[in-house]
Amino acid sequence: MLKKRIPIEEGDYYLTPEGYKCFTEQYHLKRGYCCESGCRHCPYGFNKKTNTTKKK
Repeated sequence: MLKKRIPIEEGDYYLTPEGYKCFTEQYHLKRGYCCESGCRHCPYGFNKKTNTTKKK
């Protein structure tokens, strides 16, 4: 299944000191779902260690 392509806009990511793109909460909310990868700014509360999402 192909995912909808989300255009990258200002504020969607920043570069880490190592040079990697780190997506912000703004981008994750625009995307609309949790990828369950343990993202640093996950607004869905996914915990990669326990494989669970916090209920809101």
